[in-house]
Amino acid sequence: MTQPAVDFNLYLITNRNGTRGRGLVPVVEEALLGGVKAVQLREKDLSSRDLYTTAYDLRKLTARYGARLFINDRVDIALAVDADGVHLGSASIPVHRARRILGREKFIGVSCHNTVSAISAQDQEADFITFGPVFPTPSKAAYGDPSGVEKLSAVAKMLDIPVFALGGVNRKNAPRVMAAGAHGIALISAVMAADDPREVTRSLLSILPAREE
Repeated sequence: MTQPAVDFNLYLITNRNGTRGRGLVPVVEEALLGGVKAVQLREKDLSSRDLYTTAYDLRKLTARYGARLFINDRVDIALAVDADGVHLGSASIPVHRARRILGREKFIGVSCHNTVSAISAQDQEADFITFGPVFPTPSKAAYGDPSGVEKLSAVAKMLDIPVFALGGVNRKNAPRVMAAGAHGIALISAVMAADDPREVTRSLLSILPAREE
């Protein structure tokens, strides 16, 4: 099978605890209506059954809008709902093992927080990485001080695979990370906690370069 192209530049990462009391699926649908084309289901505290149910619902929803669905960490759930791929972290199974299970037709994204992990992800044939936190953000405080735009730029220049800037990215600073060489931006609270996720998504996409579908 041919390796799929990373044809999106806005990567929405879910957080059902950060929707201000709204349901996860309705908030994601608003973002899809706004034009988002890639969603990562990242709900680490759900049971396997509840995660599967949520993934199944999001698979139906994203398919309806022609968007890609990624499952954080759980290769088995990704296969069970026929998601477009997985997103792996430092505690996940190695990229090359996930690739053996998923094959070439699925995406593998990797969370990276330094140059070494970024290069390793590419060497293991990941399709793309998220890199950060680029800016201060409470959700990524455990990963230390923000890397800043300079480190993002250095990593983007080192890699041949797409790099998504993650951590504190919003409409105001998104142009800076794109100018630094990022392929796109990865967001959680900027969309999930927004008063109007649809309009925020549209606004963000309007300042990002168009990607061929």
